Amino acid sequence: MTTFEKNFTTAEYRRRIDRTRAAMSAAGHEAIVVCDPSNMSWLTGYDGWSFYTFQAVILKQDGNPHWWGRAMDAVGARRTVFMEDDDNIRGYDDTYVQNPDKHPMEDLARLLADLGLETARIGVEMDNYYYSAAAHRCLTEAMAKARLTDVTGLVNWQRAVKSEREIEYMRRAARIVEAMHARILELAEPGIRKNDLIAEIYATGIRGVDGFWGDYPAIVPMAPSGLDATAPHLTWDDRPMQTGEATFFEIAGAHRRYQCPQSRTLFLGEVPRKFRDAEAAVLDAVEAGLAQARPGNQAQDIANAFNATLNKAGFEKDSRCGYAIGISYPPDWGERTISFRRGDTTVLEPGMTFHFMPALWLDDGGLEITEPILITENGHECFCTTARELWVKP
Repeated sequence: MTTFEKNFTTAEYRRRIDRTRAAMSAAGHEAIVVCDPSNMSWLTGYDGWSFYTFQAVILKQDGNPHWWGRAMDAVGARRTVFMEDDDNIRGYDDTYVQNPDKHPMEDLARLLADLGLETARIGVEMDNYYYSAAAHRCLTEAMAKARLTDVTGLVNWQRAVKSEREIEYMRRAARIVEAMHARILELAEPGIRKNDLIAEIYATGIRGVDGFWGDYPAIVPMAPSGLDATAPHLTWDDRPMQTGEATFFEIAGAHRRYQCPQSRTLFLGEVPRKFRDAEAAVLDAVEAGLAQARPGNQAQDIANAFNATLNKAGFEKDSRCGYAIGISYPPDWGERTISFRRGDTTVLEPGMTFHFMPALWLDDGGLEITEPILITENGHECFCTTARELWVKP
């Protein structure tokens, strides 16, 4: 049997668990139920496209974590988690899957009771994509003697400072997204169907670079053109690209679930003055923001410097201009913790990683020129070497 290559050492998982338990203890929790697949993977190594059914990692104040999920996915858990004892893997039978007459949380409640947590204070991720209102209601009813409280973000915040191996994976993802952008610049031209171009983006991303394979990104490529690019989150269709339109490409390289998103904008034909003015304003504002990207500063310092410079040039951005990134699963490549915006006083530390996202959506198109960055001991490092400019092709 082929041995599955673990992404991290057992020692690294134990350090993560120790860090998480310290946060649990400070919040007064005897255990947490983690349903976010990014957090599940970060704590145990579990990796599978099984998050469309209910699954979780249970972490107590002692012992190894417990993986819980659909029985057929327990096989994948055995292949990917660092725990070697089958007693730490529990699968529920398939009659619980998408059955209106019974809910998987009934089985989870039995497991929690078996673990001695029937009357414990247990944290659950209430504001999470993967934990529904029905799930919480069912678990609350089945665990009537327990105290279920919200620990949304508790594990996410422990992920903020990356290890050397995590940073290595993100650098590999950066090489992949560089190759994806290079392929766009090579192939994009008037007349090419957008879906054909997206197919090439995917192929380049999955093939990888320098022997390092590409994982699936947590968000699909966003590549709107013209007036569609006045909106931030449209994807693609089969319409051909046209002269006189700008298209922004918000894409990510991914390696071993670690995401490195980066955006660039391509204009086909002669660039209007308005776009050139916007480009100059964004590039100046990016430099101002990056100058504040250093340890000891606050997250808002980057946003304040960026916005002040942008405003002087006559442009405004009313949304955040960056967020934490790292390991992620659909539907989001952000960590849902730190944001570059006024009021976020999080102190920057070496090893934190962000997508600095200074995008502008104008009344006749969009402009995205973004940078994934690492906070270093003395400042910052841009993960990518992609030319920072508005791309232009005839």
